[in-house]
Amino acid sequence: MTTATHTSIGSMIASGLRMAIGYGQKLCADAPEAKFGHMPSHGMNSALFNIGHLAIYPEKAFGLIGRPELAKPLPEKWEELFKNGAPCVEQDGRYPGKDAVVQRYVERYTALADALETVPDEVMQRPNPMGGRMTEMLPTIGAATMFLCGSHLQMHLGQVSAWRRAIGLGSAM
Repeated sequence: MTTATHTSIGSMIASGLRMAIGYGQKLCADAPEAKFGHMPSHGMNSALFNIGHLAIYPEKAFGLIGRPELAKPLPEKWEELFKNGAPCVEQDGRYPGKDAVVQRYVERYTALADALETVPDEVMQRPNPMGGRMTEMLPTIGAATMFLCGSHLQMHLGQVSAWRRAIGLGSAM
């Protein structure tokens, strides 16, 4: 059996990102459209909100890794609906549907994983240009990219996993 060798920072991040893309797909695959935007308890974000929130971050990461030409504009109102700090509400027609958010999540993170394979380590070692607390906590582009493609992603996918159990779907595995 041949094992792929990932030696650059970007390719290492891409490996984990590809696993998270697949996990997100499994979590969403059998979730009914009619319940995807349901909040089963007060303060529990819906799967729709979590996946929509995640789906806005690849475009930010493309700029971070020096590949802004790969970013695609977000659909209208997605930034305001899904940005950090935006309130999650029961689906009332304001959010796009399940297929739109899952498709954007898969397509844009896959494009980001592909791009990460080619990012030189020198880029990943540069100072994080985000500023403020994000630069204090994540001082390099590599650290910030790892957060966006790893910790941040898995945290919200964990929320989708909990949401599945709360609506009675159980484990996606």
